[in-house]
Amino acid sequence: QVHLAESGGGSVQAGGSLRLSCAASGRTASIAAMGWYRQAPGEEREMVARFIIDGTIEYTEAVRGRFAISRNSARNRWYLQMNSLKPEDTAVYYCNARNSWYNLWGQGTQVTVSP
Repeated sequence: QVHLAESGGGSVQAGGSLRLSCAASGRTASIAAMGWYRQAPGEEREMVARFIIDGTIEYTEAVRGRFAISRNSARNRWYLQMNSLKPEDTAVYYCNARNSWYNLWGQGTQVTVSP
C-alpha cells in the first residue's frame, strides 16, 4: 500500500508564494503517475500539475508559468511551488498517486489567497 501526506499550504496575500510537499510511504515503487489537484468550494476537483507515466509534466492552463511541480530522484516526494498566487487559486490542494490498480489521495491542505 501507499500512503500520502501533504504539508505546506496556508494563507497568503495575492502575489505571494507557497510550497506544497507530498511524502509518499509504503510501496512507492508502484507509483506510475503523481501530481497535484485542487478543489474550490462548489467546484469539482481539477488537475493542477502532474507527472504522467513517461515523466512528461502537465499543467492546467490557469497555473502555467506560475506553478512548478518537481520531485526527488526516489520519486517518493513531490512538490508544488506556487508563485504569483491569485485569489482564484484558493482551494484545498490534494496530492495524488496512481497506477493501473489504484488512485490515491492525500488528506488535502488548504490554500487561501486574499486580495
